[in-house]
Amino acid sequence: MKNLVMTGGSSGLGAVTLQRVRDSGEARVLLGVRGVGPEGVEAPRLDLARLDSVRTFAAEVEERLGTARIDALVLNAGVSLHSADTRTADGFETTFAVNHLAHYLLLRLLMPRLAAGAVVTLTTSATHDPAAKTILPVPRHADAQLLAHPDQDPGRDTDPRKGGGRAYTTSKLCNILTARALAASAEAQENGWRVVAYDPGPTPGTGLLRETPAPVRAFWALLGTPLRVLFPRFNSREAAGGNLADIALGRIEPPAGELHGRVVRNKLTWPAPSELALSDDAMEALWRDSAKLVGLSD
Repeated sequence: MKNLVMTGGSSGLGAVTLQRVRDSGEARVLLGVRGVGPEGVEAPRLDLARLDSVRTFAAEVEERLGTARIDALVLNAGVSLHSADTRTADGFETTFAVNHLAHYLLLRLLMPRLAAGAVVTLTTSATHDPAAKTILPVPRHADAQLLAHPDQDPGRDTDPRKGGGRAYTTSKLCNILTARALAASAEAQENGWRVVAYDPGPTPGTGLLRETPAPVRAFWALLGTPLRVLFPRFNSREAAGGNLADIALGRIEPPAGELHGRVVRNKLTWPAPSELALSDDAMEALWRDSAKLVGLSD
């Protein structure tokens, strides 16, 4: 029986992933949740907007596992906010803190418990890539200090909506850079870890846009119904969640030298990420500077 640790499994594509894993009978799941977890699932409390909660969750995972190791770490939770004006209890911009910093810290804390051949996934988005031509503003940089404290950024967006959109796309860029840094680490090389930056593609009916205006939420929810067939570029939750489950369970392995998976029209593909996502300088700086922000030595 495998041990799988997951965030973002309470709703949307994550709920599909969780159900697929449970139905397989191949893994014990420890799911981090803010409230009450799904019935029958071990669900230690986890508030990704508080780094102390991340540390408590990691400690509880270790306690529950005993001497067992983690075979799959699925870092899926995320938020998309209307602006970049909110701050966490730790004083960081919320989208960056939840989507990147909290997962970075959780990864670092649990790395010593990863089994040989373990799978690590971080959920990203095509919105990080200018070539994808999405409606959201693309990242300008991956400077962790400025992303955590956007008031210090001389090039910050003055329009709240644009700032919120860019905070989201940049956090997704950070997820890919973190995946690349992990895959390049000595620990990953020595232990044969498989690392995937997973892009589920546009998947209506999820809770990602829960902080957006009501009309946007209503339209997004509508596209999660059978009416989705009228918009073939959107993926189903079943495809998005099912592919993530298969990666976590080791049923799907990335092609040699690839770690960026993207679901396109319900099919898993392996395209190159953006030019900035492939920058080794950006990758190394983000890993190092994120460690400082969360209080870890590099």
